[in-house]
Amino acid sequence: MILGIGSDLCDIRRIEKSIERFGDRFTHRIYTEGERARSDRRAARAPSYARRFAAKEACAKALGTGLSHGIFWRDMEVVNLPGGRPTMRLTGGALKRLQAMTPEGHRAVVHVSLTDDPPMAQAFVIIEALPA
Repeated sequence: MILGIGSDLCDIRRIEKSIERFGDRFTHRIYTEGERARSDRRAARAPSYARRFAAKEACAKALGTGLSHGIFWRDMEVVNLPGGRPTMRLTGGALKRLQAMTPEGHRAVVHVSLTDDPPMAQAFVIIEALPA
């Protein structure tokens, strides 16, 4: 069963300007160490950061809270499964919210789709409950 759906559209130029203006202060506030490492090794850093930003926003929407109720940016991390498919690793308040919304006897699976077509980046997040 579907527990939550979220989508977000992010202007890559906005993220690029934030990185130029605030540098590490911006990236360390929003992104995990793993996300920074992955994005910083790319020649085009801004689109990578923008896709992850959109995924975090979409995930917060799928959780039904937005970035409130104890859910912070770095509680949601875009990670890749062994085959390369993106998903979200949730910690802190985001993980607590996910656990609270998952029915007993089920496990939550977070599906993520990322894309960009400059100047825009987009993400969709679906949270699904599967029988344990």
